Amino acid sequence: MATQVLSENKLLAEARNSHNKEDCMKLYDEWAATYNEDLADASQEYVAPFLVAQAALKLSSYAKGSILDAGCGTGLVGQALSRGGATIIDGADLSPAMLKVAEKTGIYRNLMVCDLTQPIDKPDETYDIVTCCGTFTHGHVGPNPALREFARLLKKNGFIVATILDDIWLTGGFDIEVERLEAEGLVKIVSVDLADYRKGPGDKARLIVLEKTGFP
Repeated sequence: MATQVLSENKLLAEARNSHNKEDCMKLYDEWAATYNEDLADASQEYVAPFLVAQAALKLSSYAKGSILDAGCGTGLVGQALSRGGATIIDGADLSPAMLKVAEKTGIYRNLMVCDLTQPIDKPDETYDIVTCCGTFTHGHVGPNPALREFARLLKKNGFIVATILDDIWLTGGFDIEVERLEAEGLVKIVSVDLADYRKGPGDKARLIVLEKTGFP
């Protein structure tokens, strides 16, 4: 068990120390086969995907609409959404290998390779909810253009539900970008709560819920 935990922590550290999308893709392509097993280990207690799904499912009728699981990885958020009754879920991720694992869950309508540091190749007002978990962290995706793109993809009064690692909420400029989007009338901040990312003494994250109120 000690050797296993050390390996998992090493992979997590490597993920957060990634310097570019090529590093991320290489790591996650290698990690895809054991990612779910590793993070399900009791030492990791990775609860963030379940908290994101739970928050999205509380949005009542919107959770019965179309959902984009941005940065879906192997499908942990999507599976939790599906168990809660969501049926129209698309997934997007940088890693083709992770998407292959997500495809095996059978819960996604469509899956696409997507770089969230760039504009997303989807039409405006496509989704009722955009979820994003585990992507706004060290060495991964910053707030701009991702949050603005998520808002663009939403129908009026749709919701963004996302985790942002607390360590980078301020230093990464996420607080500023969220406030900017609200000041522009594009979104309304519904909630920004400090939540477990990994349970117990593990990481914390800001769990944000934003409602789309306007258009770019």
